[in-house]
Amino acid sequence: MGFRVLGTGGCLPRRRVTNDELSQFLDTSDEWIRQRTGIAARHVCTTETLDDLATKAASEALRMAGVSPEDLDLVVCSTTSSDHLMPAEASAVSERLGARCPSFDVSAACAGFIFALDAADGWFARGRARYALVIGAERYSRILDWNDRATCVLFGDGAGAVVLGQADEGPLSLRLSTRPEVAALDVPGVTGNSPFYEGPQGPSVLSMKGREVFKFGVTSVVREIRALAKEAGMQPTDITHLVLHQANGRILDSATNALGLDPARVERTIQETGNISSACIPFALDRMVRQGRVHPGDTLAMVGFGAGLSVGSCLLRWDQLSAHVDDPQKPAAAPAD
Repeated sequence: MGFRVLGTGGCLPRRRVTNDELSQFLDTSDEWIRQRTGIAARHVCTTETLDDLATKAASEALRMAGVSPEDLDLVVCSTTSSDHLMPAEASAVSERLGARCPSFDVSAACAGFIFALDAADGWFARGRARYALVIGAERYSRILDWNDRATCVLFGDGAGAVVLGQADEGPLSLRLSTRPEVAALDVPGVTGNSPFYEGPQGPSVLSMKGREVFKFGVTSVVREIRALAKEAGMQPTDITHLVLHQANGRILDSATNALGLDPARVERTIQETGNISSACIPFALDRMVRQGRVHPGDTLAMVGFGAGLSVGSCLLRWDQLSAHVDDPQKPAAAPAD
């Protein structure tokens, strides 16, 4: 027993921040950022919360799937920037939707959406779910050092979601791995104000070893695409679409060149969203679906990589969606309230 995708959804905050705006308070420029990252703009929360983004993306996915929140058997949310240390972001979304099912979060950074898919896949394999909602939602604008041009120009906020339904077969391949290394990409936890703690207390902002993460990203994508294809009895050139984590445009270019693949097969949202961590893959997938670029029988390879250092990859054969896609091509904006 496995799953198929019944619906997708995505959401970005209304506020779009261009590279030129960042150059007003950072020692940077539009040209510098574009050349090194492929990013032209990103969306950041102003009045919206992560609950808003995640709920909007989930609602759109449910609407496309024709599934009501009451019918859900599971809600899993991948996030490292939740509105709540507790309860889970998934619980907050379930409350807003009116779902009454087990809801929990997965924390695997930019690989998190694939880790969440794997968790849901287990529920389908054990016959415990007919419908599951899997979300990737991130609000990195609140965990960045906005004085650090090496990191703050890279990230944005956003959410993506899929509704999964029970199917006779599951993914063609689904792989997870972790090469434990904390310092490569780290956000320290909340320090609190305990009068008894005597250790160091730094800010909870992101730090990254850029060159190391870049090399890890390229190597991981190449390895995973080859492994996914091999496990499915295919060649990498047989894969219709590559939906990869949008960390850096040069990572996408380098991996594509190493694989000898047509760059047109690689979905790119980074120029408009920046890196939205575990929301990158489901958001990109939703855009592809709403633009009518995914067809029954297509194969989709999804690869996420990031802090941990963790990697998740999945190869799916696309089925016909159960409902008509009647939404505009633009991603939905979160409600202002």
